[in-house]
Amino acid sequence: MGKASAIVPLALAALLAACQQPMSTPQKGAVTGAALGTGIGLVTGGSFGQVVGAGLIGGAVGYLGGTAIQNSNR
Repeated sequence: MGKASAIVPLALAALLAACQQPMSTPQKGAVTGAALGTGIGLVTGGSFGQVVGAGLIGGAVGYLGGTAIQNSNR
């Protein structure tokens, strides 16, 4: 779990630093979902692949949820 614990904060910092403009609602949902998925994967003691997969799935679900919220506000 040592490598995964070191990689996750760096990946999140890179994601947030890459955004030059304010993030849209779907983007915020994707970042939040990825962070939650990765965190849950780490807490449950998953392998590196499982942690990455949880982060990807969380990001996808967060993006879709953010898109739905944005579309409902129009």
